[in-house]
Amino acid sequence: MDALSKNTLAKLAFFQLLIAVLLFLPAWTLHFWQAWLFWVVFTAAQLTITVYFLRTDPHLIENRLKAGPRAESRPAQKLILFFAVILSLALVILPGLDHRLGWSVAPVPWVLLGDLGVVAGMSITFFVFRANTHAAATVKVEENQQVISTGVYGIVRHPMYFGALVLFIATPLLLALSGRFSSFLCFSPCSPSASSTKSASYVPISPATQPTAKKSAST
Repeated sequence: MDALSKNTLAKLAFFQLLIAVLLFLPAWTLHFWQAWLFWVVFTAAQLTITVYFLRTDPHLIENRLKAGPRAESRPAQKLILFFAVILSLALVILPGLDHRLGWSVAPVPWVLLGDLGVVAGMSITFFVFRANTHAAATVKVEENQQVISTGVYGIVRHPMYFGALVLFIATPLLLALSGRFSSFLCFSPCSPSASSTKSASYVPISPATQPTAKKSAST
């Protein structure tokens, strides 16, 4: 196993462990089947995407690892991503509190619909990466980069943002978070659904699958 693969898989393992802690610690119990379902589906999707592109497009993975507010060069981008990270953390933490304190009870079909949404959002991410090897995690233009108009880019102008929107809506559904909190998190000014047309955005997924904005290629 090469150094890039070791580094990427180590960061992915740490990230998934962090997600598990943020899911179950606020709930103060492991008897939270919605969280288990989310964590298993989310981890499996991320691992599949990461392993696939480590084998087929290491350059993409290397660019995806340079992510987050610190990786951005423009102050506005740093600020937007900082607040987006906070909202993303809330998206994972609040369902545990909801489960512990009994704020709401979501019907099983609601949760299963969220499960399908998480799979759909991660699938869109996969097809974006396969179509665009320059899908870096920060706003930049690389040499020989071209506008992408095939694959998912031929269907949606900004497929990465669309996938992030699907994921942001589906996650609270899957985790049985009450509707009022779901609406606040998904449509607040710093969430991908609200800022997708003007800036790079962050969702609670690893750097290898975090959405981004591009200048010369649609996202």
